[in-house]
Amino acid sequence: MTRRDTLRGVARVATAALAVLALTAVAPGAAHAGPATDPPVSAPPPVPAAAGSDGEGLPEGWRTAGEGNGKELVWASPDPVPVGNARVEFYSGNRLLGRPVAAQDRRSFRLPLNGARIGPAEELKVLAAGRRLDEDGADAQARGPRPAPGAQAAPRPPTNAVDPGVPGRYRTVKGTYTLDSVRLPGFPEPVEMRADVVGPADAPGKRPLALFLHGRHYTCYGTGDAQEMGWPCTGGTKPVPSQSGYQRAQKLLASQGYVTVSIAANGINGQDDLAEDGGAQARSSLVRQHLARWAEWAQKPSTAPAAVRALAPADLSRVLLVGHSRGGEGVNRAALDSLTPPPADQDGYRGPVRWKIRGNVLIGPTVFGQNPVPDVPSATILPGCDGDVSDLQGEIYVDGTRGVSRGAALHSAVYMVGANHNFFNSEWTPGQSKAPSEDDFSSDDTTDRVCSKGTATRLSATQQQAAGATYIAAAARLFVGGDDRVRPLLDGSNRRAASAGPARVLTHAVGAHRTQALLPSASTKVTGGRLCAQVDPRDSRACLPSGTNGASPHFAGWEVSPEPGRDAVALRWTRAGEPARISPARPFSLSGAKDVALRVIVPPNSTGTRLDVSLVDAAGKRARLGGVRVDGLPGTGRTASYWGREVRVPLSPSLRDKLDLTRVKTLELTPRTRSGKAWLMDAWGRRPGTPAVQPVALPRVDIGRLTVEEGDSGVRTYNVPVRVSGRGSGTVRLFVPDPGTGASTHRTVKVSPGTRVDVPVQVRGDTRYGYDVRYDALAKAVRGAVVGSHHGGVTAKNDDPMPKVTLVPVKDRVTEGKTLRWRMTLAESVDVDVMGVFDFRPVDGGKELSTLDVDPRWLRAQFGAKPRPERKLSTVAKDMGLFVTVPAGKRTVEVSVPTIKDAVREPDEFVKGRLSVYDDRWNPQPDGPTVKGTVRDAS
Repeated sequence: MTRRDTLRGVARVATAALAVLALTAVAPGAAHAGPATDPPVSAPPPVPAAAGSDGEGLPEGWRTAGEGNGKELVWASPDPVPVGNARVEFYSGNRLLGRPVAAQDRRSFRLPLNGARIGPAEELKVLAAGRRLDEDGADAQARGPRPAPGAQAAPRPPTNAVDPGVPGRYRTVKGTYTLDSVRLPGFPEPVEMRADVVGPADAPGKRPLALFLHGRHYTCYGTGDAQEMGWPCTGGTKPVPSQSGYQRAQKLLASQGYVTVSIAANGINGQDDLAEDGGAQARSSLVRQHLARWAEWAQKPSTAPAAVRALAPADLSRVLLVGHSRGGEGVNRAALDSLTPPPADQDGYRGPVRWKIRGNVLIGPTVFGQNPVPDVPSATILPGCDGDVSDLQGEIYVDGTRGVSRGAALHSAVYMVGANHNFFNSEWTPGQSKAPSEDDFSSDDTTDRVCSKGTATRLSATQQQAAGATYIAAAARLFVGGDDRVRPLLDGSNRRAASAGPARVLTHAVGAHRTQALLPSASTKVTGGRLCAQVDPRDSRACLPSGTNGASPHFAGWEVSPEPGRDAVALRWTRAGEPARISPARPFSLSGAKDVALRVIVPPNSTGTRLDVSLVDAAGKRARLGGVRVDGLPGTGRTASYWGREVRVPLSPSLRDKLDLTRVKTLELTPRTRSGKAWLMDAWGRRPGTPAVQPVALPRVDIGRLTVEEGDSGVRTYNVPVRVSGRGSGTVRLFVPDPGTGASTHRTVKVSPGTRVDVPVQVRGDTRYGYDVRYDALAKAVRGAVVGSHHGGVTAKNDDPMPKVTLVPVKDRVTEGKTLRWRMTLAESVDVDVMGVFDFRPVDGGKELSTLDVDPRWLRAQFGAKPRPERKLSTVAKDMGLFVTVPAGKRTVEVSVPTIKDAVREPDEFVKGRLSVYDDRWNPQPDGPTVKGTVRDAS
């Protein structure tokens, strides 16, 4: 039986919002309980407000269920939440409560609280990558002020001398290949090995290889608008060909002499709900499985598929990886795993590394782990109108590399104004795709002043795809081809490519020939401004307070909040001429630098912010370098447009006579406009050029998960498995959630291969039935180290049996107009909800109760059905049933079927139902009790 078959079996007997208990990620700072997988259930209409000891009077759509350690927070959406790459999160104000699990129909979401407090009811929110999901008016309220005049009419930058978007001279051919599926750890179903190839047919010698990996999208489609998640595809559906969506970029690269391959990953998308990391490791394994095949074919061309033999041979020493959305996180992990192997039990590829990854291109990527590989160059495309990964968290692939390794690799952010998330892939684009597709930025919304269709800033699908192909080619030409002439398109030099058409594209970068001048941290002294935290729920500390209209990619949240180690400098002034002075703990050197490069954020739609830049050396000598102008990006409350613009001031030769540039103590920023706001991300001494990158031998940290039995009594102590491999020594920051409080403790740990990292967890045994309980630990690289699996812990498995469940009649013979009732009873009360579904079955004989015999309001609420046409109750409810739950601490609940009185004389009518109760692993208990009911005619 496939996983899809299993899920369909569950779906047939599960219907309501409260039937979701699985948890794949935790509330920060809290141990959590829940079944191991999420059942595919349908949701009823929005759940009414519910009262509780914490968070009384919850808003419409919210409620709590259970008691004590079994208490959970539930939200029901009136409409399905589309499948996307961002994770759905529950918040209380700015505090992350955790990541709930969705029902299969994406309408209900449930989060175990394990004693953690909800907070004020009016502060509850549901977000996905910063996008509000639970409030009808939220989008309208967030659209914000109209952009200032001229904000969208910025002058076009000069054209770069070399345009990487111009097709090359080689003739291209395309084809496909399919290999045997592969098994990946933690996934019950094999994952396909299928790909589209495009390459040059007449290019001489071996050619560099570019591999594309798509993101998380629907896996299967059928007739009409039918789309499904699951794997493998069944019931007449077929796989969505997401791997075919990058043909334009592939053909461009192929014409320039690259062999390209775009691989399918539906088998991962349909199962990545089972993975603690959202499937990042599995995607890395799949990428390296394909690269291994290409390495074999390079050695033995005759063994390659026909489509591969039709291309020029590939050079595996020159590989570019291109990942879209969750595919971006997947190729980042593949680059890391190629340098430092992951633990064997986590990896689906265990062969040799016979390739060299020269660079990554990440398109609207997720970065759940926030641990980018520091020694592989990257270009991250940030779509300004991304309606999926809308916080543009991919910025962390730039910011998160600072100070981790030597900093020789260039890491570029490419902000593409007016681009959405989906249209980079033509198979996710309406009018181009074979399967149903959509504009992720609210295709029916015409009111957003920046991102709605028809606005001056919004790109069409073809414009977006052309610009995307150009910047993919730019990265290939720089990272793989070593052509430094295209660097100004990626490194913040304010140049444009004509082939990108009307797209407004802005860039900034770190790494390459930059030396760190100023990276704000807790030890930085600031006068005339304030040191602010990029991730902090307290407005007094946060860089962007909670009421800010819009968001910043630099300040995208992580698993914990507040998060130490991520700071910036906030400036606010009401008159010109008062400088802000920023001094790091130790003087810095600008020796040999051509200019000082700063990344400065100003509010979206603002224009003409001017700052003078000065330096003060350790001897107190001061010199003004010059002035800069910073303009804001087009933005609304629905965009992440608080983004750092790179500005530069030259270091003239005469400065050497005025300052000791080897010992600079303070950076001064003096406003020259009457009022304004700005945030300084960092400052660098910059030289032009792109250095060769030699990966540094670094220790690697992976956090695993240990599963133990809870036991019947006493307290046992276990250690979270933390593995350190690789070479060298470095530091990571380790976070340990505090069960029940929502807070996390953290410590900086020195690591080297063989280091023992102790993270003790205490598990208390009992004899009461409950759910598995998870205790967590997380890690982030600080300096001289990398992190693979960032999230793990200890899971204490419930080892106590479910109490015996009975279902007995209360009123099983009634006159029409009355209600049939049965009582579900537990032999003893437990600390968690016990759930089941009353599944209607065809009766053995006589006339079966129909849709015309029951209360139409009940019928609509439970099954979304209308009385007419008349259908047997078992037919209208064949794929669902009546949800039943016994709340934690209780023992009984009633199942009821309300009937109506009519004027038709008819014989007795019957109903038959079976109760299926689920255990803590979401396995239906066999041979559930079956009951019958009789409805007599009232006339």
